[in-house]
Amino acid sequence: MSEQRPNPEDLLQQIKQQENTRSRGKLKIFFGSSAGVGKTYDMLSAAHRDQAHGLDVLVGIVETHGRSETAALLDGLTILPLRQVEYREQTLAEFDIDGALARHPDILLVDELAHSNIPGSRHPKRWHDVEELLKAGISVYTTVNVQHLESLNDVVNQITGVVVQETIPDWFFDQANEVVLVDLPADGLLARLHDGKVYIPSQAKHAIENFFRKGNLLALRELALRRTADLVDADMRDYRNQSRISSIWNTTDQLLVGISTRAHSERLIRHAARLASSLHSQWYVIYVETPRNAYELSKNKQSILEALRLADELGAKTEIISAISVAEGLVSYAHQFNIGRIIIGQNHSRFYYDQSLVKQISQQDINLDLILVNQAKQTKSPRSKRQLPTWDMAALASKDNRIGYLMAVLGCTLVTVSLVALTRWFDLANVVMLYLLVIVFISVRFGRAPGIFAALLSVISFDLFFVEPKLSFSVSDVQYLVTFAVMIVVSLIINNLAVGLRFQAQNARRREQQAISMSHLAQSLSAARKNEEIINQAIIWLTKHIASKALIAMPNADGKLTVVSESSIPSEFNWNVTQWVFDHKESAGLATHTLAANPMQYRALATSSQVLAVLALMPTDIDNFNQPEQQRTLDVAIAQITLALERVYYAKVAQNALIKVESERLRGSLLSALSHDIRTPITVLSGLAACLASQNLAPAEQKQLAIDIEQQANVIQRLVINILDYVALQSGGMKLNKQWVSLEEIIGSNIRQLEPYLQNRQVKIDVASAVDFIYTDELILVRILNNLLTNAINYTSDNATITIQATLTNQHNTQNLQNNRNLQNNKTVQSYQITVTDNGQGLPVGMEAQVFERFTRGDSESNTTGLGLGLALSRDLVQHLGGTLNASNIQPHGAQFVIVLPWQPLENLDIFDDKFTSNTTQIDTNIDANITTNIATSSENS
Repeated sequence: MSEQRPNPEDLLQQIKQQENTRSRGKLKIFFGSSAGVGKTYDMLSAAHRDQAHGLDVLVGIVETHGRSETAALLDGLTILPLRQVEYREQTLAEFDIDGALARHPDILLVDELAHSNIPGSRHPKRWHDVEELLKAGISVYTTVNVQHLESLNDVVNQITGVVVQETIPDWFFDQANEVVLVDLPADGLLARLHDGKVYIPSQAKHAIENFFRKGNLLALRELALRRTADLVDADMRDYRNQSRISSIWNTTDQLLVGISTRAHSERLIRHAARLASSLHSQWYVIYVETPRNAYELSKNKQSILEALRLADELGAKTEIISAISVAEGLVSYAHQFNIGRIIIGQNHSRFYYDQSLVKQISQQDINLDLILVNQAKQTKSPRSKRQLPTWDMAALASKDNRIGYLMAVLGCTLVTVSLVALTRWFDLANVVMLYLLVIVFISVRFGRAPGIFAALLSVISFDLFFVEPKLSFSVSDVQYLVTFAVMIVVSLIINNLAVGLRFQAQNARRREQQAISMSHLAQSLSAARKNEEIINQAIIWLTKHIASKALIAMPNADGKLTVVSESSIPSEFNWNVTQWVFDHKESAGLATHTLAANPMQYRALATSSQVLAVLALMPTDIDNFNQPEQQRTLDVAIAQITLALERVYYAKVAQNALIKVESERLRGSLLSALSHDIRTPITVLSGLAACLASQNLAPAEQKQLAIDIEQQANVIQRLVINILDYVALQSGGMKLNKQWVSLEEIIGSNIRQLEPYLQNRQVKIDVASAVDFIYTDELILVRILNNLLTNAINYTSDNATITIQATLTNQHNTQNLQNNRNLQNNKTVQSYQITVTDNGQGLPVGMEAQVFERFTRGDSESNTTGLGLGLALSRDLVQHLGGTLNASNIQPHGAQFVIVLPWQPLENLDIFDDKFTSNTTQIDTNIDANITTNIATSSENS
């Protein structure tokens, strides 16, 4: 066991978890493969043991199913009375969660965790009850079978043919503090069934022939054992993390495969896939990038990418990691994921994986199991065509390294020229130090090959110009040979360390830049609220970091793919490939296995259930685009873009669902109101018509009945007109027809039409001469005033007073308002106000704004009926005219409705004077022809 310094973030997370669970109760689950294995029996036995240790144990609910052995264990335990619930004319017993919370025992027994509660209970599922008990600090013992786990529901259905309806989520099962596996072999369970210890004999026979077949029991037992093993493995990993244990505990058969840029990586991966399949274990495939093989990776990146893709297809978890050496990277990764077996390829020549790698891994961790896969012997190239190692060729071809060689020559030349004439004052050891300084600089700045070249050049220069005899490779003192050897060894060591440091710094800098760029992408996507914004941000990021051109195609309302991005469509873009990717949810185009000749790569932006869009990319640099690291970055970016599009998609789904729910609610409210408020006048009409048809009525009585029939017909007409107006407003079908009309005549016509309903109510009208003529839509204003007057009549007593007042607002110079001819000179008057006031009971406190909502009535206890559309329609009509409608209470009592509309003065009064008489006559005719001649018995007020 080895210890290492803990991660501060992990410690903080651990502390938070401890704080969250400190006041929470403990959950202990007795887990079995099927009914009859003895879960309840073991739970009751554990309860007796805890009670013997002085703990307060309470039986919340236990199902014995008629088993005498289980029922006998209830003796001596305190049992909580069950709650009696009436359901479908039956009295059923249910667990009493309130009684358990009030009793608050140390341990509470709640059997059958997956049970569904009776409708009307506080929680739909019993595991919800247990969750509340745990939050209250009560520890719970419970039981559950493997078939009740949500993730295994379809597997159990496939095995047994039975669909289990009652399930619990796996996360709740995984958070249990302790899981006790109650195991019983299939033969033992069948023997219990035959003995009648599980079900009565008639039920046992039927169970054995169906669910309790031996094959089903074996499969369910394996599922239970594996699920318990997974839980134990998770606990083991948590313990290793908390205890900071880095050594490997080979408790699982996980496999780690290390691949190289050499041939036969695919063969190695296929061999590992077969081995992992036979062991039923998780396996990993990684490539270790080191300073030594960095150039090798850049040259063979396509082969690495193809090998990792093959591993992905075969079910492995793949990754590219960086380390100083291959052995260190493999061992570190194995320790991180607790992998006990490493598979590497063994070549018969000095290549990537050979005996030295095996030795290095064994030296770092002797407990690791190494599996060597013998690979085919590579054909040797003729000596005349033998090439330098890959990294040397790459180094020679690199522009940066050519500069490094030149700097090495210049550095060594500078040291030599500067010190060759000063050797009588400078000790040769100081000369060697200056040469080493040049080697360090060249190695750190330009890499391994220029550093080695600088080391060799430094030794040669030191020998030629500073060691006697000078300008010769001969050495007068043999001790200088040791100096040369030490100088070369130290130079190579410094070179190796400097190159490793440079490699790590470059990797850290590259990963930091990637993290910053991904952070910027995430921030920009999170701020976007529409698909167009998300796509534009994604295109900007992709064209900046990955591709020269990028397009995103999404289906429109008709389901046809269209390019949403604003950039122009390049000629290389192919609609057929885009549609194929959208239909098949797979990648195509460049660097894929489908339609690879296309110069663009097409990626599906898909969720688990559907494809949202297709991304098309034109790489800036194909070689760089195919690098595994770049592909990983692209995968992460695609995942973030897909997540953002999915967020908008589900927001639209939620909005549509909300609109649908609101529409259904309005439809229900409308139908409910219509079923009552139209049925009532129709019933009255039917009765009045029957009375009118009688032969025994006097003429006066017949006339009164006819008047009553007309009034009821007006009620229905009023309801229909309000509904039609509301529909016209909502659909945008109501057009304005403004003209010059007399406000006083509109009010007077409304009063005349409503006169039969006013009874003893007094109506006071006060219209300022300045607003006698207004420019508005006559029919709309008539309906607004009719609704407000009807509302005042409905909610006031017979002797009430209703006041209608019209004035101009914002009047700064009243002298200019003496006649209509001066109105055009007053630039401060912008609106006029119509106020309808009554002295009734007023509006309910706090409902001044709510009375304008649809299907809302101010006084629910009033005898007045109606749809609740009058005030809502009036407000919408006023807004349609460009004004506002507000309501308030007045003192000492009463309600006041204020209409504020935009004012437009007369611009050519001479023309108006010529047509005054004809217009006035036409106004009266229009009002009498179009005004609503009925009063709705329902309107909004209090």
